[in-house]
Amino acid sequence: MGDIRSTSTQKFTIIFVDLFLMFIAYILAFNFRFQDIKTENWSAFLSLVPWILLITLFFIMMYELYTVDSKSKWDIIRNVFVASTLMMFLTMAASFLFREFALPRSVILIAYIIGNFLLIIWKFIIYAFISKKIHTVLFIGEYEEKEKIAYQMEFQFGKNTDINHLSESASLDTILWELDDIDYVVIGSKVENNLKSQIIYEAIKNGKIVYVIPDFYDALLSQSIITTIDDTMVMGVKPFGLSISQTIIKRGYDIVISSIALISLSVFFLIVVIIMKIKEPKGSIFYKQARLGQNNKEFTIYKFRSMVEGAEKLTGPVLAGQNDPRITKFGHFIRRTRIDELPQFLNVLKGDMSIVGPRPEREFFIKQFEKEHNSYTYRSTVKPGITGYAQIMGKYTTTVEDKLRFDLFYIRNYSFILDLIIQFRTIIVMLDKTKSEGNKNKKETF
Repeated sequence: MGDIRSTSTQKFTIIFVDLFLMFIAYILAFNFRFQDIKTENWSAFLSLVPWILLITLFFIMMYELYTVDSKSKWDIIRNVFVASTLMMFLTMAASFLFREFALPRSVILIAYIIGNFLLIIWKFIIYAFISKKIHTVLFIGEYEEKEKIAYQMEFQFGKNTDINHLSESASLDTILWELDDIDYVVIGSKVENNLKSQIIYEAIKNGKIVYVIPDFYDALLSQSIITTIDDTMVMGVKPFGLSISQTIIKRGYDIVISSIALISLSVFFLIVVIIMKIKEPKGSIFYKQARLGQNNKEFTIYKFRSMVEGAEKLTGPVLAGQNDPRITKFGHFIRRTRIDELPQFLNVLKGDMSIVGPRPEREFFIKQFEKEHNSYTYRSTVKPGITGYAQIMGKYTTTVEDKLRFDLFYIRNYSFILDLIIQFRTIIVMLDKTKSEGNKNKKETF
């Protein structure tokens, strides 16, 4: 997510330039494709410009191209490439389906190439300007928590980041003394609520930006309803889970998308099967395992096998680790590209899973996690998913506690639009190898 200091004016400016550059890309594409452009062709193109810009705006917002302050150069290139590729395909589809949207495919393709170049150069200019600024961060909380997210803070605020630390037991006077020389305050999840509210109050009064790592009590209050009992204001907290209408819409969408996916991917599945059989003629194709779904109901999950046969016969249930020796050479590839997950569309069609939701886990680990985190049980109030909010925001190495925060946020804030956003951003995750690296500490992922 971008820096919350970014004003609406700054974002509007970046978005406006993005749209202008895509408009210029189409102008250049027309001039490159046609030496003599007739007046009626220009008129037809100008009538399509609002639709082209609307498609562009949609993907700019979807992939947050309006912010580069928390991205590396590779992230910028990848996000622009994915967004512009989807823009091109959607524009071509509209051009094919609607006669009034008719636009030469060659112009769309040339505009795609030019647009990529212009957008990346523009983003790099912004990045070069922002990366020069030195950010100072005051982290208040446990030292272990500060160490855990130190890298993430540097990624969020930029490499030129100076991180100061005060323990959760520090006095308010000490904290106030530190506020003068910092840009941001980050409050850890273990800071006592009274002190937390005082820090927030004083930081805002001094013009500082505050980030709070929520505890699970905060997650329970998310999306609470403000109402009254007589003349007393109260907060209404609803149970976890989806409404009947949300469940019906989500299930209908799952059936349509999983059916289309299974049909369109059938040839690709066959190729994967052939490669696996060539590499391991006697090996099984699919990996089947009992997982717990909604309301902890057991079901069998399907995946392409990425580990050696009988990987857990001697060890028992063990989560995949970084450079795990049990993973085959081809298994490393299909895990890194998420190809191993594709057979789960069968689970979606059957109704065991959804396209989007918390990842399903084995009963052995669920019992362990529920002992460590009381709120873990709330994950089972919705169907598990092929992808989820924790998967696009975290990594394999993200801790159970942090993934649980993301999952509870998703359940509390569920909407059809949020599901679409997660699916689009999953494409970015599939292209980011750091997201698929196994866990160094095998007890910290699910």
